[in-house]
Amino acid sequence: MVVRSRQWHLNILYLVLAAMMVGACQPDQFLVPTAPTTPALPSPRAYQGDTTPQATDNEATWHPSQTPVMHTLQPSDTPLASATPLPSPTIDPYSGLSIDSLAARSYGGGELVIEEVMAVNSYFTRTLISYPSDGLRIYGFMNTPRRATPPFPVVIALHGYIDPQIYQTLDYTTRYADALARAGFLVIHPNLRGYAPSDDGDNLFRVGMAVDVLNLIALVESQAGSPGALNNARPESIGIWGHSMGGGITLRVITINPSVRAAVLYGAMSGDDQRNYERIFSYFSGGTRGLEELNYPPEAFRVISAINYLNRIQAQVSIHHGDRDPDVPPDWSRELCQRLDELEKPVECFFYPQEAHTFSGEGDELFMQRVAAFFNRVLIP
Repeated sequence: MVVRSRQWHLNILYLVLAAMMVGACQPDQFLVPTAPTTPALPSPRAYQGDTTPQATDNEATWHPSQTPVMHTLQPSDTPLASATPLPSPTIDPYSGLSIDSLAARSYGGGELVIEEVMAVNSYFTRTLISYPSDGLRIYGFMNTPRRATPPFPVVIALHGYIDPQIYQTLDYTTRYADALARAGFLVIHPNLRGYAPSDDGDNLFRVGMAVDVLNLIALVESQAGSPGALNNARPESIGIWGHSMGGGITLRVITINPSVRAAVLYGAMSGDDQRNYERIFSYFSGGTRGLEELNYPPEAFRVISAINYLNRIQAQVSIHHGDRDPDVPPDWSRELCQRLDELEKPVECFFYPQEAHTFSGEGDELFMQRVAAFFNRVLIP
């Protein structure tokens, strides 16, 4: 038995390793590692197999329909997620209520139709009419002049608040509509939503009623001169007459629709909806109406209230208020007069010392004379 030392074994191992290294390093067998090469990117104007028309210098050079160049993300590359994000679109939290959103949407569609003849006299024909408004059916009456020559300037007459349970289509404002028809105006008096036989619908801040009027204006403009109920209407001569609640609706409408040429505000509610609903809650209803609106935050009233958008008004405005009005403070109208005057809007203002919320007697006659003169001056060429 041959016994070899530990050192002998180590010497043999060193000789074997040296031989292996010499054999691996022969010149014809030496392999030089090369760095991976990235293929040249094709020109953005000539993607292989792409049938998309080539972009011009003013066009984007990549479209979603094109086959993208495959590119392996390297550690030095900037990930797309770290790029500056695009700004998020501004969302109107009060869309459908704010003046801006109401001014941006479209109105009209459908047709105003005559349901039946209600009365005929030597001055005008009164008919029951109906028209569509945002999925509702709105009713009212229309007085068409018989003595004047068509086409007729149009006045939309808006009544004030009446308990819907006792409201009738021919209400207290009928006499004003009749007086304007005798003066040669085609008068449309809608019942507005919630007043039978009109359908009821959403009406926060009475915006729904304003939408009913805006849809009516669009129908007058689109149907005027065409066969049908409005063939004798003059679409470029539209005015609005509104009392109390109707006056507040009128003010909202003329901040939204610049095609209205003349507006009469008679004992009108304010363009400040916070003020309106505090009055409705505490004075008009004894706490039974207006609470839902008053629960909205202050920023909502800023974008919903017409008083903050008076600069949009294109109509000429005629304001009338009784100094003895116990319901709607006359100072609301005085303040509106001052604001419109400061904005250099065409406005006339009349205050009646002996009149209350609804005029009577000589004050009422003077009021209607002034209203007829105003509409004649503005709406009749």
